[in-house]
Amino acid sequence: MTREEINVKEREIAKLIEGFCSECLNDEYLQLCKKLLRKMGRKKDVPFKRGKNEIWAASIIHVIGSINFLFDKSFEPYIDMGRISEYFGANKSTVTNKSRQIKDMLDIYYYHPELSTQHMLSTNPLNDMVMVDGFIVPLTTLPEEYQEMVRQARAEGKDIEFTTE
Repeated sequence: MTREEINVKEREIAKLIEGFCSECLNDEYLQLCKKLLRKMGRKKDVPFKRGKNEIWAASIIHVIGSINFLFDKSFEPYIDMGRISEYFGANKSTVTNKSRQIKDMLDIYYYHPELSTQHMLSTNPLNDMVMVDGFIVPLTTLPEEYQEMVRQARAEGKDIEFTTE
C-alpha cells in the first residue's frame, strides 16, 4: 500500500470517527481520537493498512474511551461500550481485541499525557505525588519551598525528583 493510499484510508477512518463523535460524544473526544489515528498512521508498519475502516474507527474510539473512563456511568460524557459497536456494525469482542492491540503497540495507559481529556489530566491522582529517594510521597509532605519548586518545574514541563542526601 502506498503512502497516498494510507492517507486516503486514514481520512476515511477520520470521517467515521467524526460522525460518531458529533452524534454521541464531543469535540475533545474527536480531537483525541484523531490524534491517536495520526500516531498510528506514522508507524513504520501502519496497522490500519489492513482491515475494515469501521473496526478501526470503533477501536480507536474504544481506546480513547477506555483510558478516559467513558464507559463509567459516574463520568461525563458516558456511553455504553455496546453503543460504539452498534454504531459501526462491529462485534464487541473484535473491537475490544483491536483496542488492546492499539494500546500495546503505542504503550497507551490511564492518564496518558497526550490522549487524556483535560478532566482526566486535572484529576490525575499522581499530580499531587513526588519521588523522594525512590519513594512516591504526597507533595504536601514536603516543605513549602520544595512544593513550589515542584509546581514550577511541572509548569515548565519538567519532572523533578528529590534525594535527602
